[in-house]
Amino acid sequence: MNDDEFPDSRAPGARRTSGARSRSGRRSGETPLPGGGTAVQAKDAALRLLTDRARSRAELEQRLAAKGFTDEIITSVLDRLTEIKLVDDRDFAHQWVRSRHTYSGRGKQALRTELRTKGIDPVLATEALDTIEPEDERERARELVVKKLRAPALLSALNEDIEDPRERRAQRDKVVRKLVSMLARRGFAQGMAFDVVRTELEALGNDSEGLEY
Repeated sequence: MNDDEFPDSRAPGARRTSGARSRSGRRSGETPLPGGGTAVQAKDAALRLLTDRARSRAELEQRLAAKGFTDEIITSVLDRLTEIKLVDDRDFAHQWVRSRHTYSGRGKQALRTELRTKGIDPVLATEALDTIEPEDERERARELVVKKLRAPALLSALNEDIEDPRERRAQRDKVVRKLVSMLARRGFAQGMAFDVVRTELEALGNDSEGLEY
């Protein structure tokens, strides 16, 4: 995006400068504003942040404020970036949910918290979270459990030859608690997590008698 696509920080009628920069790094003709910089500098800083990854408006506001830009400059810059769709909280929320659910194995509860910390409006957050179908969330939880059950330590605990039924169930329950806790930490509802774990243990031939949520 070039500077012609962005609101000019000069007063109406002011002549366009050649764009040369001073030793301080400012374009000639730019006057630093109280708080850390001009609109052009704030725009450049915002674009650099967006080059790294997509960001919410609240994230950009915080980062620009930390650089010392005034509220007036920050609002003007982000309003313009929003107009041209370089800042779009709805699109950000959808991308975040899709990526974190698919690649990081996050459940809806964790994703809602993450979106809140990013400053996403609750309505937009709910809209993005609703794109995750219940069966898709359950399948993601199942994949995580299956992966954990491949670990030698868990397999050994489940297959350990224990004659006393009470001790064998206690060992099984310990594994169940570990797996359910893992899913809960990732933001999956505890009831669904328990049901997924029980189903996968049964699929491996483990007794689920007396196993209660």
